[in-house]
Amino acid sequence: MTTPLSSSSEPWAQQPGLQNWSGNLAFSTANIFYPQTVEEVQQLVKKHRKIKVLGTRHCFNPIADSKDNLISSRDLNKILSLDKQNRTVTVEGGIKYGELAPYLHQEGFALHNLASLPHISVAGSIATGTHGSGIKNGNLSSAVTGLELVKADGSIVQLSASKNNGQFNAAAVGLGALGVITKVTLQVEPTFMMKQHVFTHLPMSRLKQHFEAIVSAAYSVSLFTDWQADSINEVWIKSRVGSGEIENLQEFYGAKAATGNLHPIMGISAENCTEQMGVAGPWHERLPHFKMGFTPSSGKELQSEFFVPFNHAVEAIEAVSRLGRQIGPHLFISEIRTVAADELWMSPAYHQKSVAIHFTWKQETKAVMQLLPQIEKELAPFNARPHWGKIFTIPAKTLASRYEKMEAFKAMVDEFDPDGKFRNQFLTNVLYG
Repeated sequence: MTTPLSSSSEPWAQQPGLQNWSGNLAFSTANIFYPQTVEEVQQLVKKHRKIKVLGTRHCFNPIADSKDNLISSRDLNKILSLDKQNRTVTVEGGIKYGELAPYLHQEGFALHNLASLPHISVAGSIATGTHGSGIKNGNLSSAVTGLELVKADGSIVQLSASKNNGQFNAAAVGLGALGVITKVTLQVEPTFMMKQHVFTHLPMSRLKQHFEAIVSAAYSVSLFTDWQADSINEVWIKSRVGSGEIENLQEFYGAKAATGNLHPIMGISAENCTEQMGVAGPWHERLPHFKMGFTPSSGKELQSEFFVPFNHAVEAIEAVSRLGRQIGPHLFISEIRTVAADELWMSPAYHQKSVAIHFTWKQETKAVMQLLPQIEKELAPFNARPHWGKIFTIPAKTLASRYEKMEAFKAMVDEFDPDGKFRNQFLTNVLYG
């Protein structure tokens, strides 16, 4: 039996059977289908009154849960075509980034960014606005140029960034509300090599004074902190080889260069982390924090994340710091990253260059659920937007005030799924209250 994510007794958290990656959530039905073709997806959607889609089950909330029927994208995992002239790749929605990336590199191409874990599916990642880091790098959905969806009536719709901007911008971060994503076309670019350097104990005072310079120092920069000292525990800097970015510095704004590979949580073995110490390697072996060849076990953890406008980054960090004493006993680590603005309606980075403040919690659900409203209150002056695949308590009315396209998105949901075939309790809660 798993622990519910709120004080009420939601049935999705009480049923035995299939669980999410971290084991904090059990899905509410054992009726799981594993289609291998788009036609099989269409048949399943037509047949069932209520149905949801599962990817790699890395979400920490019940966004993909159903009490009725589940479609797994596990076997919809093929690379369909690579258009070298137009620099796009088309894949089935269930493919994992860790499967796609080595193929692209071998063919001379790369994606603009990857998340910290490469073991997540393309369709699931873009549906929730999952991201990597980089002040000029949009979230993973920002690489999408085309989508194929199976709508509630079983029909297929093709959406393109170039042809139907409104519907496309709604669907690229679609929360699983519009249909089943069966195919995705992604923009690619020429492959590149990267180096990764890690620095420890960055003084918080230097971070506040030089925040933009620090997070702009390289292609991708991540800050790890446990909020327990007046410093950032670790700074992970991922640079493109030949870019003139960070090289073999011994010091970075007062932080000291690590003398060996590190894990984001100090004291844990770095065996499964991507190579550091300035050793060059392909983009897909440096952009994630964890190795693609390593499949993480079900970690006993919870995750939350909140996006604030870049110009309020230091104020937001100071706000969270004030809760450091309360947060510390229940936290493994926090990560602070930057995300470029985009045009995708339900993206937490919609029309705002953002700083994302992430929390990896110990699986102490009661304590975390009591802390989240406090964190959300501290971040409220900055209109913080939550990561859709992680745990938050911000109500629908407040979310609607922070997403200017919320009503337009709901109108498209009603058009694509008038009877709520893909709607579950989570979507009802966050969209309709």
